[in-house]
Amino acid sequence: MYLKIKALFSAALMSVFLFSAVAKPNGIDRIKKAGILTVGVKDDVPGFGYFNPETKIYEGIEIDLAKAIAKEIFGSEQKVNFISVNAKNRNAYLNQDKVDLVIATFTVTDERKQSYDFSDVYYTDSVGLMVKKDSGITSFKDLENKKIGITQGSMTTSTIKNAAIREGVFINCVTYPSNQTLKDALKHGEIDAFCIDTSILHGYLDDTVMILPEHFGAMKYAVAIKKDNTAVTKLVNDVIRNLVKTGNLDKTLAKHGIKY
Repeated sequence: MYLKIKALFSAALMSVFLFSAVAKPNGIDRIKKAGILTVGVKDDVPGFGYFNPETKIYEGIEIDLAKAIAKEIFGSEQKVNFISVNAKNRNAYLNQDKVDLVIATFTVTDERKQSYDFSDVYYTDSVGLMVKKDSGITSFKDLENKKIGITQGSMTTSTIKNAAIREGVFINCVTYPSNQTLKDALKHGEIDAFCIDTSILHGYLDDTVMILPEHFGAMKYAVAIKKDNTAVTKLVNDVIRNLVKTGNLDKTLAKHGIKY
């Protein structure tokens, strides 16, 4: 009787394991079933993720990376759908499965690693500041008691505040919803400096502004993937490592005018 009950229990346990395996296919299977890779990208960061209003297409290094991942999965870089995200909503989009990946100047931090899986780092940046040329501001210390504009939900806030504490400079941080609204705010005198990753600032340079010489922190960009999705993470890492090994990552950076 005991052996019979034990056998029945073992069979039931095995059924649970089999059901779990069927009910929870790995992320690659889910993407293949959908027939397309959906990626959250920026639409206002020239060089990385930018929606060109003239061509009506997305362009940038992160767009090219998404296409390379789609090609690895489907054999075609055309099998990718881009959804615009920002620092405020990209976490929710990933958690709610609105996107399979987020490739959107997403900085890796120990705190974020608790919530997401991250790929290898594909670009390392630093935080910089843009000011008007005629403002008289030439260094970080000149920003004492000035208004610093920062994108909502970005890591820039903590980085620049820590820098201000180290340098003994009092600053007033003001948040805006997007990079373009920050540039417009600088233009109209609502803020004294536009603060974000330096490579992003380069996309907003014109004859009226300049980037200050100081840079702060190490902003490491990686692909964000839903937690414990090891199959997808491995595939993404394989793609990134191949791009590095073949020199194609450097070529893509040069293509979009980005330097390390």
